[in-house]
Amino acid sequence: MVDYQARERTGECRALKLGVPNFSVLVTVRAAVAAMVGLAVAMTASGCSPRDDGQGPDGRLVVVTTFTVIADIAANVAGDRARVESLTRPGVEVHGYEPTASDVIRASNADLVLHHGLGLESWFADFLARIDAPSVTITDAIVSMPIEGSSAPNPHAWMSISNATHYVSAIADALSNADPDGRATYEANASAYLARIEAVGADLVDALAVLPAHQRVLVTCEGAFSYLAADAGLTEVYLWPVNAETQSTPQSVRAAIEAVRDNNVQAVFCESTVNQGGMMQVASESGAAFGGVLYVDSLSEPDGPVPTYLDLLRVNAETIVAGLTGTTP
Repeated sequence: MVDYQARERTGECRALKLGVPNFSVLVTVRAAVAAMVGLAVAMTASGCSPRDDGQGPDGRLVVVTTFTVIADIAANVAGDRARVESLTRPGVEVHGYEPTASDVIRASNADLVLHHGLGLESWFADFLARIDAPSVTITDAIVSMPIEGSSAPNPHAWMSISNATHYVSAIADALSNADPDGRATYEANASAYLARIEAVGADLVDALAVLPAHQRVLVTCEGAFSYLAADAGLTEVYLWPVNAETQSTPQSVRAAIEAVRDNNVQAVFCESTVNQGGMMQVASESGAAFGGVLYVDSLSEPDGPVPTYLDLLRVNAETIVAGLTGTTP
């Protein structure tokens, strides 16, 4: 942990503070506010944080994550011992997120920053260079699947129930290293939480068992379901691969229509954070139903359909099963 008092004694923070503009000469409120924001960012970037005790105001560990799914998993493992925050808000797509100055301040003041990895957050390397806080990548133990036509990993490994063990374990270890006194609590919370996750996965596999082999096809907008498809024994068809520069094309739409017709697929789906136009065309021209929205890159607001990771897994499982078995209302 950075010794901010030592920095104060050596003059680092004092020199920064002495560089504050003379606000009496500022002629507008806007200029004063801008100067204060600039000072806050500069002080944080140099390590001059107002918090020097290694914990938040309420004495709990402060954990910042890159997106909402990790935040919810971490909150379940941490329980009451940590305050967990996500840089991205509910409903915001994480791949191309652009961190703000306030994000830098929040992360610099954290005791721990949890980063997904596998190329999910293309912006994180630059962001990490701007903050002064311990950071842990939580996917190091995961065997990744490649994006089609590329050697790059498909980052959406949290969509696999079997991979959830790695996420929960990695987060429990990171929290325990940051807060050794809480290790027993983190391990107990992790065990209980994993049991709930695995129950959702078992329900999905059991419900899909009634489908004939040729109908076990999951058609989505983005190729974000490779891990889930592998778990559930589904063939994956999509309009564009992960992190593609373009979304659906006439050729990809036509290929999806043919796959739906050839396999008598009952329903097609699209993710909540992308354009659904191409998939609506697939449904219209193939005769399949639009089975509904699936959730991948973000949780919803608390009053939305998937406010937690467990809800995301459960809603996706129920939507897929209802669509592919022809029971969608």
